Amino acid sequence: MALAAVMTGLLTTPSIAVAQESPAPPDSAFQKVTLNDTPGEPMDLAVLPDGRVLHTTRAGTVWMHDPSTGLNTQAAVLDVYQHDEEGLQSIAIDPGFGKKNRWVYLYYSPPMNTPVDDPSTPNVNEGDAPNAGTAADWERFKGVIRLSRFEFTKGKIDLASEQQILDVPVDRGICCHVGGDIVFDAAGNLYLSTGDDTNPFSSDGYNPIDERPDRNPAYDAQRSSANTNDLRGKILRIHPKNGGGYDIPKGNLFAPGTTKTRPEIYAMGLRNPFRIEINRENGDVYVADYSPDAGQANPNRGPAGHGKWAIVRKPANYGWPYCSTAELPYVDYDFATGTSGSRFSCTAPVNESPHNTGLRDLPPVEQPDMWYSYSTSTQFPELGAGGIGPMAGPVYRFDEKATRGRTPVAWPEHFDGVPLFYEWTRDYTKAFHLNGDDKLASIESVLPSIAFDNAMDMEFGPNGALYVLEYGDGYFQENPEAQLARIDYIGQNGNHSPVPKASAGTTNGLAPLTVTFSSEGTVDADGDRLRYEWDLDADGRVDSRKADPTFTYTKNGVYRATLKVTDVGGPQRGRSAATSVEVVVGNAAPVVELVAPAEGQPFHFGDVVRFEVRVTDDQTVDCSRVQVTYILGHDQHGHPQTTASGCTGSITTTVPSGHDPATDDLHGVFAATYTDPGGDGLPALTGTDEVVLEPTG
Repeated sequence: MALAAVMTGLLTTPSIAVAQESPAPPDSAFQKVTLNDTPGEPMDLAVLPDGRVLHTTRAGTVWMHDPSTGLNTQAAVLDVYQHDEEGLQSIAIDPGFGKKNRWVYLYYSPPMNTPVDDPSTPNVNEGDAPNAGTAADWERFKGVIRLSRFEFTKGKIDLASEQQILDVPVDRGICCHVGGDIVFDAAGNLYLSTGDDTNPFSSDGYNPIDERPDRNPAYDAQRSSANTNDLRGKILRIHPKNGGGYDIPKGNLFAPGTTKTRPEIYAMGLRNPFRIEINRENGDVYVADYSPDAGQANPNRGPAGHGKWAIVRKPANYGWPYCSTAELPYVDYDFATGTSGSRFSCTAPVNESPHNTGLRDLPPVEQPDMWYSYSTSTQFPELGAGGIGPMAGPVYRFDEKATRGRTPVAWPEHFDGVPLFYEWTRDYTKAFHLNGDDKLASIESVLPSIAFDNAMDMEFGPNGALYVLEYGDGYFQENPEAQLARIDYIGQNGNHSPVPKASAGTTNGLAPLTVTFSSEGTVDADGDRLRYEWDLDADGRVDSRKADPTFTYTKNGVYRATLKVTDVGGPQRGRSAATSVEVVVGNAAPVVELVAPAEGQPFHFGDVVRFEVRVTDDQTVDCSRVQVTYILGHDQHGHPQTTASGCTGSITTTVPSGHDPATDDLHGVFAATYTDPGGDGLPALTGTDEVVLEPTG
């Protein structure tokens, strides 16, 4: 309570008037430029020192954007396990990239021998881990998420150069919270955030601490986040070694050799720290941690869900699943009898779970620097109300050199040293101004008129511009609004980049295929004269400088025909942007239709829902390649619950405890995917369809 009062004071005292004394430039001084509007299901991004951008999809693709050509090409495709939320998660580059090495780091789920659904048994899903059983039943679903590094050369990630660094054990075949993020400090230490790998849907929206002996351990976060001998629900801090593996830097939470602990742990007691960032000048780590779903406090269970943001300067325990914050403890709950016990201690938490392999007595719970629930916060009213999806954004470092040149894009000095915070469910970005003691002093809206559509990652590039990867509205697919974008500071009277548009008379057919392209709709806000450059076969060379060219494709393949438009008039000429049209020669993308269930179909949670998928393709359709995922949709986000294979089958919808379908924004989402085999020089192509079911009763 005392700390809450202190924080309230910080937000109201004259010392926080920094933002008012030096107001941010208006939104009109910035421009958002689309770099890739077909990024797959986007996950994470990394900007290279030369301005190229790498970004990942959960399905395993690493895309590369080249600003010199506007081309978006595949840098790598990894084979990854994709049940529930697993897949390819994060990407980062080594601090010595370009000067000492060419290392790119990936955090991904190798397939291993984990069971998957057999399409020949449509009424059984072998890829789902059982909710109840024995240790032998769950052993088959033991897997890992792997942190490795790879050489990047000539625009490609060399998968054969892999050096494995660290494996984080996980329980597969069941949802949720397996994301991770990678950052480096000035000393070259690597920080990896890990989720609690725990199913939250049978805990009434409160803390999952189900200790029943026949229950899948994945329902007990005490085995992971509160376990000092487990790598999940943590911030890990290691130093990668040449050839693979890692050393333990000094100053982590537990010294090497401490019984029942892992020396990699820097911070523990986290639920889903999906995004972390670091200030390399002072070593501060910015951590945002996701919330459980309880909409209000319950004296028999604990507090409502709270999202959190913390500046981590030293090893600490942030309390999950015993405390939401240091002042908001949960209540011990017996899932076998349905009875509540006493409140957990946040000053001296104790882990007595039978699934605990670590220390019994845990460090005291550290208070976060910011916390908020679904309603407007008393301490931080600037955050508003809505869903809870906290994301730790990067800290900006103003560099005068980046503002020089004909077409600078660097953000202004107003944001120097200021960490950003963005909200995935509320679609906004805030600047967290700190006072002289590096405490949160004021919260400022950042570009409120510019769309941040479910931002997945943000990073300032070496040019001082902000790069943003947006997920868009939808579930576990490439959504229409998904994109990689760059937000430039152009000044109040600055020159805008043109906005290119590209279309094609036809986008698929057999070779030789002649295609007529159009740039109709391309505009420049300043009315500058424009130069058109078409790379029609994606080889990095300009094929035409006409506004509307024609091109004949003689070889089978998938081509991203790219139009780059540059303004060549005016005193600040030279700004450019690009867009592309996909042309398929010799292979057509399959058309996927979910015949059943139907869009808007009513259902009850717990129903067995039959599905039927119709695939139309120019190749023979193999139903074993069809995948149907059931997703529990909540507000604007969703959690995949199970994936089945085959053109027909059935899925048992899960019952989301702690939610009222009549009042909460819940949906049952079915997403179908089919990838054809490609072959004969043709890449495999994918089609998708999605329907949303409405719960009744």
